[in-house]
Amino acid sequence: MTALQLLACICAALLLQAAVGAGVRIWRWRAMAARTPQLDASRLRVADAGAWPGWREFRVMRRAFEDAARSQCSFLLQPVDGAALPAFKPGQYLTFSLKAGETAGDATGVARSLTRCYSLSDLPDPANYRITVKRMPAPPDRPDLQPGASSSYFHDHVQEGDILQVKAPSGHFFIDPDTTVPAVFLAGGIGITPLMSMLRWCVKEQPERALHLYYGVRNSSDHAFKALLEDLAGSHPPFRLHVVYSSPGPDDVQGRDYQHAGHVDLQLLRSTLLHGRHQFYVCGPPPMMQSLVPALRAWGVKDEDIHFEAFGPASVRPAVPASNEPLDAPSVSFDIRFAGSGRTLVWDGQDANLLDFAERHGVAVDSGCRSGSCGSCETKLASGKVQYADKPDYDIAPGHCLLCVGTPQSALELEA
Repeated sequence: MTALQLLACICAALLLQAAVGAGVRIWRWRAMAARTPQLDASRLRVADAGAWPGWREFRVMRRAFEDAARSQCSFLLQPVDGAALPAFKPGQYLTFSLKAGETAGDATGVARSLTRCYSLSDLPDPANYRITVKRMPAPPDRPDLQPGASSSYFHDHVQEGDILQVKAPSGHFFIDPDTTVPAVFLAGGIGITPLMSMLRWCVKEQPERALHLYYGVRNSSDHAFKALLEDLAGSHPPFRLHVVYSSPGPDDVQGRDYQHAGHVDLQLLRSTLLHGRHQFYVCGPPPMMQSLVPALRAWGVKDEDIHFEAFGPASVRPAVPASNEPLDAPSVSFDIRFAGSGRTLVWDGQDANLLDFAERHGVAVDSGCRSGSCGSCETKLASGKVQYADKPDYDIAPGHCLLCVGTPQSALELEA
């Protein structure tokens, strides 16, 4: 064997030894990660940039109330598999499948599974996600109705250490990264959650961007993230905080607990915002959305500068239908064939959407959020056209439709 051949053999042996050693170290690290679910972000495995398909298990690492009334609770979630989480767009939401059993049943006590969407309430983190859930009681004028099943389940039954089934972040309501345009966040009640994600991301990633938050609540009892928001306003000069109480409590002090009395409305914006272009991000209950979004348009704000997410996106009408075609008159009738059920029914315009139509006629259809977000009611469309008053947040597969926010534009054949 020549000297050159001997040198080549020695190099090959050294490379093989190094590779084996690295493989052993990787195997040991992975075994340790599997046994240690609370590893910090620097030790999490690198995940693909894209979102995961289907459902993924998350462990509840911590829960904490965000308001004095203890009606809004945050849940910190970490993936059971230990893999790093993909970055989401601030403002997006997670979809949950809650195996709630009888605790989430209807008034008859029948057990059922719930699919619900909750906005992410913090900036992206490869180690964990956070959502904030408000307990939804029965409406004050309808005490006979059941309180919110999913929010009650989260508050009463989801504890630290529990495992939840979660779909990847989704949604079309997220921050525009253009730093040259000031961002104005308009929140009502629990609508603060996606805007908190946007706000905290902007403060970290765009420290020079002008930011304004107008946050309307009743009083200090349901003022969520109070200390955090006050700290941000005090430490970050480009951020302007405007808290609005509609019914201040006896111990609430204007100038200390809140800046304005009344509601978040156009008059307040006109009196406190400098003239010029702004990007508006609006999230709140239907009454707020139904008044504020049209008011912004009437003020002259362009549609591309108004971004909103209502509690039920269909509660706010867009300037034009999502299909860019006129909505059919309610008096038009169509034959709707449910192939799976073997029934053909006549759509007569009495129902707000195809899901209500199916349920009224006893056709069983899976459903979840009932607002075009979770995709539970996505149904294959064998023939015909379905229209939407507003673009659904869920990305509909080709050849399918969402029953909960869709109405027929022609006769339909649905595989349901």
